[in-house]
Amino acid sequence: MSLARSRGIARRYRQQQSVPDLDITAFMNLMIILVPVLLMSMVFSHTTVLDLQLPDLLSGDKMSSPVAEPMQLEVLVYRDYMQVNYPSGVLVKAIPKQAGAADYPLLITVLKQIKQRLAGQGIEKRDVQLLLAAGVDYQVLVTTMDAVTSYTAVVGVDVVQAELFPDIVLGDAPASLTDIAAATP
Repeated sequence: MSLARSRGIARRYRQQQSVPDLDITAFMNLMIILVPVLLMSMVFSHTTVLDLQLPDLLSGDKMSSPVAEPMQLEVLVYRDYMQVNYPSGVLVKAIPKQAGAADYPLLITVLKQIKQRLAGQGIEKRDVQLLLAAGVDYQVLVTTMDAVTSYTAVVGVDVVQAELFPDIVLGDAPASLTDIAAATP
């Protein structure tokens, strides 16, 4: 009898217990506020791909090298200054560092003038040879690549990125006169 009674009590206890409702109102309010705030504060990254041409080390043919092209635009980057040559080996402008930093606005101005002069002659030039001296920082390389690729221009009321020389060929710069002077005893 006590077994039957305990079964009845257990049955009544289970019937009296109801499943509690899940109140997710506070959580939903939090999500309604949190999701837009997180989306607005999120930084969207922009990845840019540059097409680089590296010289072929396996071929011994000097004529296939980009250095052999006589009308090559060169930007030489040294620790103390930058140098723009066009055609290859003919100095257009030497750009010294200003307050310890490279003068990229002047570099862009010189490259824009060369691009306009070439366009006036009907020459469509898209490549530049970026020659770096030993010991040049990686950040200087990246910033110089950005500077020779494009510049910010205002067209009408819009700010756009105008193309300069997007096809970049990397190479080693010849020793500068200061490096040669420092190396000789």
